[in-house]
Amino acid sequence: MNHAISEQNFSANELASLLKAAADPLRLEILRVLARNSYGVMELASIFALKQSSMSHHLKVLASAGLVATRREGNSIFYRRALTAGAEAITATQRQLFDTVDLLPQDTEQLQKIELVQKERIAASQRFFSENAAKFREQADLIASFPVYQEQVIEALNNAKLPAQQLALELGPGEGELLPLLAGRFERVYGVDNSAAMLAKSEQLVLNQQLGNVQLVLGDTREAIRQQLQADCVMVNMVLHHVPSPADIFTDLAQLMKPGAVLLVTDLCSHDQAWAKDNCGDLWLGFEPQDFTQWAADAGLTEGQSMYFALRNGFQIQIREFIKSLA
Repeated sequence: MNHAISEQNFSANELASLLKAAADPLRLEILRVLARNSYGVMELASIFALKQSSMSHHLKVLASAGLVATRREGNSIFYRRALTAGAEAITATQRQLFDTVDLLPQDTEQLQKIELVQKERIAASQRFFSENAAKFREQADLIASFPVYQEQVIEALNNAKLPAQQLALELGPGEGELLPLLAGRFERVYGVDNSAAMLAKSEQLVLNQQLGNVQLVLGDTREAIRQQLQADCVMVNMVLHHVPSPADIFTDLAQLMKPGAVLLVTDLCSHDQAWAKDNCGDLWLGFEPQDFTQWAADAGLTEGQSMYFALRNGFQIQIREFIKSLA
């Protein structure tokens, strides 16, 4: 009996904290914005036209109530919506709050500011690859060179139950290391990259190996959607830690997949090696596995098989499979 009472009191206190944090229109707007991405304090202050100190206060209240979580990326701290955890009654309330907040409309000015933040991230990434294309392989090899985990990627592709082998799409082919493998298995292969410098390296490999069924496209996932591509298999190899909004990438890729198609994502698990930002142009220091799981689920994809393995230099790689429903 006493245990039940203390548990009830704990839950009541937790619920009161959650409701107090949510009882502010601005904080609800912040939760709305954090639905699809992580942002730093300065980015959020810019989106909401607030002083940094004021934004920090609101984020502290939300964090204390367990509604947002923090993650350090080098010298910066990014905020995202927290995963639900704890007593079922509290997590149900939290999930309902998030679902309701997501119905709030976003005004045009706010959306424009979010887009500006995204463009600033994209510009920084493109600037890095433009300036470092010649030495990118050398820098990336400090973390994980493709030959180190190539066998596992091939295994994941071999085990994937594809609806057909008509079209494969690779997002961010970089120097094109995966393109020969895909070209030998699919009738057509599209490589989509928003860096002209890196795409030129893929183009050289395609020419050297005479991969006649490979077409390279300068652009992003939105360009692929405009071209109405429908893939049996989508490969994303060490790309997501370079993009401004990985969650949006999952949503876009889901549109590019046929029913039953498979998405294979290879990327780093979360790490604290801040030098990767400067040396390799990384926007994110890897990802927690549940991040991919949640973003895929939000995009309507079902999780398939997963592989995790550590490298000798301390990094860990995750290879994840996600499947589009046949319905």
